[in-house]
Amino acid sequence: MPASDFGSTPLGQLARSRNGEPAFLNAHHLEAAGRLLTLFERSRLRARTTMNYGPRVDSGHGGHAQDMGDMAFDARRQLAELYTAIPRDCVEVVIDVCGYEKGLQDIERERGWPRRSAKLVLRIGLDALATRFGLTAAATGATRTSTRNWLGVGARPAEFG
Repeated sequence: MPASDFGSTPLGQLARSRNGEPAFLNAHHLEAAGRLLTLFERSRLRARTTMNYGPRVDSGHGGHAQDMGDMAFDARRQLAELYTAIPRDCVEVVIDVCGYEKGLQDIERERGWPRRSAKLVLRIGLDALATRFGLTAAATGATRTSTRNWLGVGARPAEFG
């Protein structure tokens, strides 16, 4: 995900280079943050801020697992796996910044951390998250691949001549 997709969020600011210096966050950090954001949105953990005027589809037990959609349930399961795979402080900061869009200063104040410490914990968390998703700072693999088609090499349907 490019830095421009995060705009003026803390991630977008940390991904921009200033005065010729390299950016604090790299492309694989932003890609990992983007994947986590997608997962977070699918999980429907963010509180709604507007009224839903659509028809009510639940059975009156809002919030129970049996009323939750399969996609949201699976996303919550994947988030729970991240909590066990990544150090707790790191994953909490990453979710606060990416999911809840909290500022780094707010996180530091809430936790009683020294200034600029959340920035480092965020980077460590995004590194661990990128590793978990199989992302690295450098692209690896073959520089070129052979052309493939859906019918196999050289095969062409008879109706197309």
